[in-house]
Amino acid sequence: MTLLRKTKMDRSKTALVTGAAGLVGKALTTRLYSLGITVRIVVRSDPKGIHRYADEIFTGDLTDRNFCNEVVKGVDYIFHCAANSSGAAVMGNTPLVHVTPNIIMNANLMEAAYFEGVEKFIWLASTTGYPESDEAITEDKGFEGDPYEKYFAVGWMKRYTEVLCRLYSEKLNPRMPCVVLRPTNIYGPGDKTDLNTCHVLPALVKKVADRHNPIEVWGDGSETRDLIYVEDMVDAIMLAATNLDTYDPLNIGSGTSTSVKELLDHIIRLDRFEDAVVEYVDGPRMIPKRAVSVQKAKSLIGFEASTNLEEGLLKTIEWYKSTRTKIGT
Repeated sequence: MTLLRKTKMDRSKTALVTGAAGLVGKALTTRLYSLGITVRIVVRSDPKGIHRYADEIFTGDLTDRNFCNEVVKGVDYIFHCAANSSGAAVMGNTPLVHVTPNIIMNANLMEAAYFEGVEKFIWLASTTGYPESDEAITEDKGFEGDPYEKYFAVGWMKRYTEVLCRLYSEKLNPRMPCVVLRPTNIYGPGDKTDLNTCHVLPALVKKVADRHNPIEVWGDGSETRDLIYVEDMVDAIMLAATNLDTYDPLNIGSGTSTSVKELLDHIIRLDRFEDAVVEYVDGPRMIPKRAVSVQKAKSLIGFEASTNLEEGLLKTIEWYKSTRTKIGT
């Protein structure tokens, strides 16, 4: 494979970012705007300050076909970051919330983009589509067997959307290049911290920073995850968008797995919670081990995560504490 490092995007282009108020969408919008690219964003409601980094703002629902037709007009690149997502509790108890709305919005937006003649469609998939594995899993395993049982609904939704991406990239004439990235657990400033819906890392940051004592952790702490800082994720998106021209999925992660216990120990130490008591309790749990190979991304687009875990955690803790102070929680 040829190593590619082209990252510049033509400033004459117009980029659409969906889910622009979310963790990745907000960071990506800020990056694109800083490069002088015309940025149009889509949010469900209040853009929460992101408006100063956007040239146009559309507020609405991407499950509405007419709304999708409207927002893609005159767009060259689409960065589809919007999704109905949540943590282990919601995923385990109400899995359908990840299926119907996501399939409808993904299908609507891709079809609207195709008929508008959009130059490239970039979509964030996930690693939930992979089967369970004790090894660092590679991209060719994306449709092998079923996803891990608790990820069955969301995993097949992601797989189906990838099939659509391949359809538009390879099977239609003219084709619409669809770039697919499969990120691991993304974290950083701007993440959701509602304990009812957020993922494990922001939940632990919140519990430590708010001095929960005991700190309640679901499971026994042995579950492992590959964690990637949000700005590194944006680096990968930019590299993929400027170097890939077809459906060729890439794992995007740090390449290192960390257990929940190790993660919590880091956060407690970094936030100097000396009297912390940890209590492991029975609660919703997801896949016990998730490790991914990141060699293809390194070989194909030259991507390597540059933010180490300690640096990323410090920035996340500081962000959460400053945000908490502003909103008085």
